[in-house]
Amino acid sequence: MELKGIHHVSALTAKAPGNYEFYTKILGLRLIKKTVNQDDVSIYHLFYGDEQGNPGTELTFFEIPMAARTHEGTNSISQVSLRVKSNRAIEYWKMRFEENNVQHGDITSVFGRMALPFKDHEGQRLLLVSDENTLGIAAGTPWGRSPIPSEFAVIGLGPVKLTVARMEETARIMTDILGFRKKGTYPSEGGAERQIAVYETGEGGTGAEVHIEERMDLPPERLGRGGVHHVAFRVKDEQEMQKWIEKVADAGIPNSGFIDRFYFRSLYFREPNGILFELATDGPGFATDEAIEHLGESLALPPFLEPRRQEIEARLKPLDTTPGKEL
Repeated sequence: MELKGIHHVSALTAKAPGNYEFYTKILGLRLIKKTVNQDDVSIYHLFYGDEQGNPGTELTFFEIPMAARTHEGTNSISQVSLRVKSNRAIEYWKMRFEENNVQHGDITSVFGRMALPFKDHEGQRLLLVSDENTLGIAAGTPWGRSPIPSEFAVIGLGPVKLTVARMEETARIMTDILGFRKKGTYPSEGGAERQIAVYETGEGGTGAEVHIEERMDLPPERLGRGGVHHVAFRVKDEQEMQKWIEKVADAGIPNSGFIDRFYFRSLYFREPNGILFELATDGPGFATDEAIEHLGESLALPPFLEPRRQEIEARLKPLDTTPGKEL
């Protein structure tokens, strides 16, 4: 029983149209599902990913209209990485960001990999990381209709960074409960005396790492637009999910129990610093209710919400997600 890597990351946006423009037309990701938050059907839930929305490529957003900005701090998912194939791709993205006025830092190295930090239009903290010379879990397949050349395209989620007040307690959950193994450390931007710990699972590599930094000098983060809601880790199938549910419960960790999200099955719980973790199955997948060639083009609702479609659509602002309008 082993987690395979990162399944998806879910963040917050205040405006779905601007979010769709940035992630499809600037970053070149595919909108693979336009649906609603199943716990609050009045708001959109947008899923971006690779050609087919494979697990490990999914960056998702809940739209919270009028959400205040995130006040950065500890006990948070403080950075999300996106994988690209090569160092040359990193250089391509630096030029593209400059051409499109995207806020970005300098090309740097993170745990021995070439990387480029940047932010979206709402301040979401992101990092492009090169897969060059990196072994481990396979990446996704770029969307053929993306405005980005395939050799430079984003190919999945890379390491997720956590900033916590108490490293030891989070590390214990990662290793003793979730089965991650410590891979190493690297200096944080705050100085060589402050180390970021790297944990990996499954086959390892950029798509299977969590980086954890302890910061006792920061206040707790106040989550808003431009912040991350939760990170999900990959479980092989529903049978294995039942074993994870038992393991988490036996450890005395409060949790959601089994939840059917239709596109995958889930379990939610918070680690000791309050960060929300999800375990999610690889299937059934996003082509369950839409043809692969038309993913994300219309509002998709799971069967248990379909009887409420008229009510749900009446509460949502129309969002045109017709693909193919390149910048």
